[in-house]
Amino acid sequence: MTRKIFGTDGIRGTANTYPMTADMALRVGAAAGRHFRKDGLNGHRVVIGKDTRRSGYMLENALTAGLTSTGMNVLLLGPVPTPAVAFLTRSMRADLGIMISASHNPHHDNGIKFFGPDGFKLDDASEAEIERILSGDIPPAKPINIGRAKRIEEGQGRYVEYAKTTIPRATRLTGLKIVVDCANGAAYKAAPEVLWELGADVIPVGTSPDGYNINLGCGSTSPQAAADAVRRQGADLGICLDGDADRIVLIDEMGRIVDGDQIMALFARLWTEAGTLAGGTLVSTVMSNLGLERYIEGLGLTLERTKVGDRHVVARMREGGFNLGGEQSGHIVMSDYATTGDGLIAGLQFLAAMVHSGQPASTLLNSFDAVPQLLENVALRAGAAPLADAGVQSVITAQEKRLTGKGRLLIRPSGTEPLIRVMAECEDEALLHDVVATIVAAVRAAG
Repeated sequence: MTRKIFGTDGIRGTANTYPMTADMALRVGAAAGRHFRKDGLNGHRVVIGKDTRRSGYMLENALTAGLTSTGMNVLLLGPVPTPAVAFLTRSMRADLGIMISASHNPHHDNGIKFFGPDGFKLDDASEAEIERILSGDIPPAKPINIGRAKRIEEGQGRYVEYAKTTIPRATRLTGLKIVVDCANGAAYKAAPEVLWELGADVIPVGTSPDGYNINLGCGSTSPQAAADAVRRQGADLGICLDGDADRIVLIDEMGRIVDGDQIMALFARLWTEAGTLAGGTLVSTVMSNLGLERYIEGLGLTLERTKVGDRHVVARMREGGFNLGGEQSGHIVMSDYATTGDGLIAGLQFLAAMVHSGQPASTLLNSFDAVPQLLENVALRAGAAPLADAGVQSVITAQEKRLTGKGRLLIRPSGTEPLIRVMAECEDEALLHDVVATIVAAVRAAG
């Protein structure tokens, strides 16, 4: 049986190392093709997008070979945001969408994300079936049924036009100076183009990808360069996307960096006032700040928490019929507009709020006072499992008792990197730092 290769967000790993190798990508493509072409008929299609990593060329070609070998027709979009792939999968009536990206990870990592024909990330059952097919021989299509591949030049343009329709047609960004940091990633063309076409004075950052500089000192995980540009240029707003543009961090006119919690708080209030927040509920994850929870409850709304990962947020939104959710890290999911997190569309929604309210970003992005939160990442050695260590569990239990009634503690393995994430919240910052430091030391010693 093939080892389990699907993680919390598709398949991810170091390029040219299992499972992110050309031969595995070819087999994954063939397995996915066999799964989605169950009826054996021709005409099935898959769209493939990618970000700007050098390894994307290798994986794109390998996936294409595997898919066409089982009779799927492949439409190659080139570098486009992840939400563009989700949108175009539905728009182009494809059976499957694939995004080649490791999101916010450094260039030497890459990943493969799958979207079903409805534009939503592939469900667990479909992933399990692809893994099952991978475990055996994958029968190829007959020579007459081999699929074709073609480049689609207008894919980005179709997404750009759609993104603009998500705000009222009369809304113009004329007079607004906006720094947009594209992380040298998938949105390096689309995001500046959308903002310019809507009338903004655009100051681009992170729009010169070379295959290796994706997320390097720029983007939503390193927003300081954009914050500096906002202050230096006297900009009204900074928009920072990550490598595949499915998450966003905002920067107000004073250069203050703001995460997804404040963005969700604003949208929840505005949508409540407009009567468009479905079910009076915001869906977020266990990572969202306690201050957000208190604010949402103060509005008479409900905050539902899920496990970390935007797919868990989306699953709960679909289950409950909710239309707003996201993560502190910047995945903002607005199901009225998109089936997955979309950093660009979230940025446009915020800009529309600025225009219609006449208020600066600093006012709109200050809905609640965050409870002090500290997150530390502990790198793991290969094969290490420190959270299974009895000594580590004892330390964690003791620190949880120290926080009882004062804050909360969350410790979890990363789903995308070899890390243990230790997060705590507490009004007492001295206690907060001591609790996290004690746990980090124990995890590091065991892992």
